Amino acid sequence: MKTHKIRIGITQGDINGIGYEIIIKTLLDNRILDICIPVVYGSAKVAAYHRKTLNIGDFSMNIIKSPDDANPKRPNIINCLDDDIRVELGKSTSVAGEASYIALKRAADDIKAGKLDALLTAPISKYNIQSENFKFSGHTEFLKDFFNVDDILMFMTSDLLKIGLVTMHTPLHQVPSLISENKIIHKTRIMYQSLIEDFGVIKPKIAVLGLNPHAGEEGMLGNEEQDIIKPAIEKLKQEGLLVFGPFSADGFFGSGAYLKFDGILAMYHDQGLAPFKSIVRDEGVNYTAGLPIIRTSPAHGTAFEMAGKNLANNDSFRKALYTACDIYQNRKSYTEISKDPLKLIDLSELE
Repeated sequence: MKTHKIRIGITQGDINGIGYEIIIKTLLDNRILDICIPVVYGSAKVAAYHRKTLNIGDFSMNIIKSPDDANPKRPNIINCLDDDIRVELGKSTSVAGEASYIALKRAADDIKAGKLDALLTAPISKYNIQSENFKFSGHTEFLKDFFNVDDILMFMTSDLLKIGLVTMHTPLHQVPSLISENKIIHKTRIMYQSLIEDFGVIKPKIAVLGLNPHAGEEGMLGNEEQDIIKPAIEKLKQEGLLVFGPFSADGFFGSGAYLKFDGILAMYHDQGLAPFKSIVRDEGVNYTAGLPIIRTSPAHGTAFEMAGKNLANNDSFRKALYTACDIYQNRKSYTEISKDPLKLIDLSELE
């Protein structure tokens, strides 16, 4: 039986950052073509400019108008931009912001229309992309709105560690007012289901972090744990979910307790991403759980300071591509098992 080769859309990100460098370095490995058909959304001219600047030789992409025309044996690119667009390496410009949005919107339209199996987004500048068309604090928020879903989870994933966030790109002083029992419950449910469907975990075990130092120290250092987080955990346990906490973040990561859990729910951005990036380094992937489509991204930004210098590490981007492909296969397996539950045998129940 012929295996379906995953068609994955790749958005260019900011044309003045390291987006094209990590895209080209990743697609130079021809083994990727054995598992997926890459379709880059951007500009062949801009891609060529970056290739020459980086002094990368034998590499080219097949120019197409639609994912339907993609060559399965080559990287493909859809021209979304005017040929006269100006690249200014290392600079944040409004032109680059508009180009980021155009490529993202085109890819989002195509995956919504069923022309792509997964979406991989290169880094954008959250500042220069702002316009009448894009009034979001990042890809994650844009895609939530674009696909009109009630809630999503910014889920930082790796083979070693998976951390989801209750609040995302939120100023720290606003975080306490945005933490609620319902939000914690909804985010945990999304994580739980994603671990099962997207990552193949049969019975996910989830840790929930506290908001305050020492998880509030029984109310001495804050009441959110007592009033909000613990009641949310209890309700989730009543639903049959394996959820534990709240844990003090410093001790939780410092002691290695994170190794005992399939997923971790952090209350705010840096509480989750600081330990994640310290522990995982270049193997981290940003995954948006809760969408009807698969979307991954590298766990880093535009790195304007590295643009054009051939210094960018593409490990995270490559891992994001492989993760998207793995999630596609896991979802396919989950769908098949759902139709025939007898295919799934939990060996732990036989012990």
